Amino acid sequence: MSVIGTVRGGRLDVADDRRDAVEAVVELDPDVVEADATLGLDGFSHLEVVYVFDRVDEGAVCRGLRRPRGRPDWPQVGILAQRAKDRPNRIGVATCLLLGVDGLRLSVRGLDAVDGTPVLDVKPYMTGFAPRQAVRAPDWATELMDHYWQ
Repeated sequence: MSVIGTVRGGRLDVADDRRDAVEAVVELDPDVVEADATLGLDGFSHLEVVYVFDRVDEGAVCRGLRRPRGRPDWPQVGILAQRAKDRPNRIGVATCLLLGVDGLRLSVRGLDAVDGTPVLDVKPYMTGFAPRQAVRAPDWATELMDHYWQ
């Protein structure tokens, strides 16, 4: 697996909330993807960006149970039942608004990554790949998302 690009701009600090207004650029590496790799991407409103939580110390990785955000009022659940950054492979996935495409530079809003983050892949968001059944989540996850984007 190769890093195909880097997040430029946007957030400088690793924080868990208020990402919706944050704008950044995914700068793709011309040594890994060809110049025409983004052709047609501007026809989509959103992207799914797959990236590495590269600032998580390997020693901080959780491989079992933990309380989401360390909150004692939320239950202990397995790391794979969360979207936390300190997961075994430290891989993140974010759906963000595509603001524009300029060659190998993708301007986005709402990317859940910080300046300098390595990008593994970019995919157009297609509603046909969204869940086809009703989506459910536990109460703690719904509460976590209440103010996540604002």
